Amino acid sequence: MTETATAPTPSPVRSFDTTEPRARFADLVAAEWIKIWSLRSTPWAFLGGALAVIGFNVFTTYNDYSNWPGWSPQQKAEFMPNWAMLDTFTDAAVLCLMLTASAMGALTVVGEYSTGLIHTTFTAVPARRSVMAAKVLVVTLVTTALGLFAAGGSFWLTQAILSGRDTGLSLGDPGVVPALLASALVAPVAALVGMAVGALLRAGAATMGVSFAVLLLVPMAVSDDHYGTAVVDHLLPYSAWARLIQVVEKPAHFPWSQGGAWAVYAAWGLISAVITVVAVQRRDQ
Repeated sequence: MTETATAPTPSPVRSFDTTEPRARFADLVAAEWIKIWSLRSTPWAFLGGALAVIGFNVFTTYNDYSNWPGWSPQQKAEFMPNWAMLDTFTDAAVLCLMLTASAMGALTVVGEYSTGLIHTTFTAVPARRSVMAAKVLVVTLVTTALGLFAAGGSFWLTQAILSGRDTGLSLGDPGVVPALLASALVAPVAALVGMAVGALLRAGAATMGVSFAVLLLVPMAVSDDHYGTAVVDHLLPYSAWARLIQVVEKPAHFPWSQGGAWAVYAAWGLISAVITVVAVQRRDQ
């Protein structure tokens, strides 16, 4: 008697959802935080930039401290409070801070394009805008800390020096805190400008050149002596800082308010952030 072979019954196939969960924004921020601090240039730029800014301010303040005995009573009277505030944050210091911050912001974008890491980043996280938004947030936080450290350190050291001549300012004096905040926040504004230019040009040398021109050279080329150039001048971040640093308002051909200067800060930061986030969406890597 022959047995009939029975075909085995196939076991049911289980379906597995192989779709990976989308990266959370907090994860993207953490990744960008690691990226920016993994660059050897970041801590050196942070520390070197802050020390250079503080050094410029301390050097100028010490010169005024040394020259004080030879000043006339009128010069001594005019020193307070505007010149004491300008010793706290000099033109050279703010230009150095803006250049350092803009370079840090630009490198977070063009650095990935130059090494090709941006391909890996966008392959792992196709949501390009979310990636760039995370970059914007991290750069803003880091450069704000840089600005606060530089402004706070400068104020503490310079006013300690001036106190030896029974002059100087305190945080409670009118206009001091807004002036210090303006000096600190010029760093993230400059960094966001550098990021926006980097997102558009994607080339290191060109990005640095354009950022340098917009932030530093153009303000030197225009003045507020005529209405047309005054309009351009009042739209620039450096000019906004120069207005906000005034503890006492000075005469001007075309005066503008501190509120207008803060609006310029906000507009440059917001527009630069939007450009950085949007520029990568419909362009090849």
